Amino acid sequence: MQSFGRFSVFPVVPERIGRLRDLAYNLWWVWNSDARQLYHDLDPDLWRQVNLNPVRLLSVIESKRLETMSRNADYLARYDHVMAAFDSYMGADNTWFRRTYPDLKDFTIAYFSPEFGLAQSLPIYSGGLGILAGDYCKEASDLGLPVVGVGFLYPQGYFIQHINADGVQEAAYEKMDFSEMPVTVATGPDGREVVIHVDLPGRRVYAKVWRIQVGRVPVFLMDTDVDPNQPGDRDLGARLYIGDHALRVAQEVVLGIGGVRALRALGISPNVWHMNEGHSAFLGLERIRELINEAGLTFDEAQQVVAASTVFTTHTPVAAGNEAFGLDLMDTFFSAYWPSLGIDRERFMGLAHLDQPWGATFSMTVLALRLSNHVNGVSQLHGQVSRGMWNGLWPETPVEEVPIGAITNGVHTATWLGHPLADLFQECLGDDWYDRIDDPNLWAEVDKIPDEKLWHVHSRLKHRLVDDVRFRVAAHRARLGEGPKAIADAGLLLDPNALTIGFARRFATYKRATLLFQDMERLLRLMNKPGRPVQFVFAGKAHPADEPGKALIQYIYKLSRTPEFAGKIVFLEGYDMEMAHTLTQGVDIWLNTPMRPREASGTSGMKASLNGIPNFSVLDGWWIEGYNGKNGWAIGQGRQYPDEATQNEADALSLYEILENEIVPAFYERDSNDLPKRYLAYAKESLRSLTWRFTARRMNKDYTTQLYIPAGQAGAHMTKDDYAVAKNLMKWRSQVAAAWPQVKFAVDAPREGQLTVGDKIPVRAYVWLGSLKPDDVAVEAVVWETDGKAQARELAVNRLTRSAQQDGAQVYTGDIVAVEGGNLSYGVRILPVNSDLPNAQALGLVKWA
Repeated sequence: MQSFGRFSVFPVVPERIGRLRDLAYNLWWVWNSDARQLYHDLDPDLWRQVNLNPVRLLSVIESKRLETMSRNADYLARYDHVMAAFDSYMGADNTWFRRTYPDLKDFTIAYFSPEFGLAQSLPIYSGGLGILAGDYCKEASDLGLPVVGVGFLYPQGYFIQHINADGVQEAAYEKMDFSEMPVTVATGPDGREVVIHVDLPGRRVYAKVWRIQVGRVPVFLMDTDVDPNQPGDRDLGARLYIGDHALRVAQEVVLGIGGVRALRALGISPNVWHMNEGHSAFLGLERIRELINEAGLTFDEAQQVVAASTVFTTHTPVAAGNEAFGLDLMDTFFSAYWPSLGIDRERFMGLAHLDQPWGATFSMTVLALRLSNHVNGVSQLHGQVSRGMWNGLWPETPVEEVPIGAITNGVHTATWLGHPLADLFQECLGDDWYDRIDDPNLWAEVDKIPDEKLWHVHSRLKHRLVDDVRFRVAAHRARLGEGPKAIADAGLLLDPNALTIGFARRFATYKRATLLFQDMERLLRLMNKPGRPVQFVFAGKAHPADEPGKALIQYIYKLSRTPEFAGKIVFLEGYDMEMAHTLTQGVDIWLNTPMRPREASGTSGMKASLNGIPNFSVLDGWWIEGYNGKNGWAIGQGRQYPDEATQNEADALSLYEILENEIVPAFYERDSNDLPKRYLAYAKESLRSLTWRFTARRMNKDYTTQLYIPAGQAGAHMTKDDYAVAKNLMKWRSQVAAAWPQVKFAVDAPREGQLTVGDKIPVRAYVWLGSLKPDDVAVEAVVWETDGKAQARELAVNRLTRSAQQDGAQVYTGDIVAVEGGNLSYGVRILPVNSDLPNAQALGLVKWA
């Protein structure tokens, strides 16, 4: 038989519990444990079988079971409590954003991301970038931020990971049935379904827009599996991160250009546009095209307007990891598009030009940087690394002044916190603890939590982890067709009383998942010490095309099946959000071993620390900010070695020594009540010092105050009075660029000598401005500390004062004060200034004496 149509038929939900269906379509239930429990209790086994998907659950559950639960007094009381909490949450008008910015009633932030890790049942994420986007949306909902998300629905999602008998990762894809997912069709102001189109080489491609409600935040996701698209285009948005470059460009055209058109069709006009990584950077081009066609601006004027209201978050600290395409590919996709921007090929390619060892490329990160005035990395170290990596885009600018800031990532507390711990926090820290999660004063009271209660809760979560590991491994072995003994042996894996260390993340080579195995004999001695055993749980996916990453998985899996390591090292297949919950809540120590400084941030360790799990990590990403010597352990010395082999050797030695001499003793030394007091001190200090700093609440507030509000104000400033500011600024920029070659200056100041702290160096600069006016420029003395070889760090920028005019030159004077001992250098520069520029480096024009 050949199917022509397919429908999902849902049983009738009794009216008394009828709102379970409505709630299923709002992902608020994902981070509300009482709401999740309502679905779980309908049928615990079925809940797991449907992958924690309430829409699917309600479509397959027996009507008799629904009728029974609709008459269960205890269930109904909990149901009423959940619905009252949900209504109160959705109807609240006193959110943080409304209290803080009461005048911004019509403010909207559009958040573009190639992936969103929102729920276990929505596999449209691959790793940290998507999980961050999901946590961001959930916290935006909690804070009442006026955010709308934009991305792809990916009918086939990201792959399901299978590990075969040889330990090889295999990728399986399952097409989602949207009728059984918590998604609904998005409609425009006219009530009609929203379908947008973009033009690709030789054809027009359509995308239907779907809506996922994340608490108060709507996320709009596009799907190209619609008529009248051709079969190849119907699969265009089927999966994340397709390896073929032409398909990647096509996807990103739909994401960026199509995403703008989707918001327009939905009747949404954002004040701020936020690009989570550079995959959506084409949105800036589409906004420029709109302004040229609808407002009559030139390309340069429109670029200024767009950049003023655009935020770009970069996540990649390695140049090779930033997406770039060949120029021939860009010719194919954009030769018919750039005329609508009023520019030629050379100008278009120049927007994102990046030289690679194999030739010139079109870099999505460079494009995003060119079209954004508000840019951040995702940790303080990553911001520093990014400034150095992209310094060349701002010639003659000290790396410290490259306009890339940093907002360190955070995690959504309610999503990742173990429910028993949440109850303990409420008992010991007060009923309002969740409202104060980013308040350090709350966590300063962590000693109110009795050690025995914290240990009891941790032990509960650890036993749950052990049970889950055994269940998963038994299911894996059964799937592989292993015999009854092997399956039964899975029920004996891991000792719930042994020190258990977790490692779970994307298996990229720089994350060094096998660093632990540098010295096998030493590791075996460590793991098998009488009375003090140590065991490890590994999980994670490698990209399907990453053969070295897959080889690491195979290596660890094969080790786990050897007699020496069996039962003490476990590799879990099928890494997903639910597994991540169990691991970050149940292990004793969270291990992270990236090659510094290649970890932009890392958030798995934040999830562990939130659950009182001490981190044991290289000083990279977020951990260099979080580590204080009492809340976990640092691998290595926070330094980089000349080659990877030396780095690996040094870090492995540090790892073994700290495990043997610090972590194992801290865990196994017990008091008279069998409590590991030293370990619990690390756990409490982890809660005290890290929880409030690395929460998504702090992160989202930082985005709002440091980037969104300034971007919204800058965007409004650029557009007022028929874009007068943008037009005048562009005119001024053109005048400055034309006159800059004629600008000359000379400096009269001491060039060397000895000083005492507090001494002053008088500086006098003579500047010939040509056709420019004095207000068009600033003359500055820049002071930095040196090691005798190179610039180490900038100390101060001192603006000189225009004091006279002499022989046609403007005279600028000022003093440099020696505020610190050491070797100091200084330079004098002149650069254009204008109050409407986003930063002093915006024009890329500077002259040094």
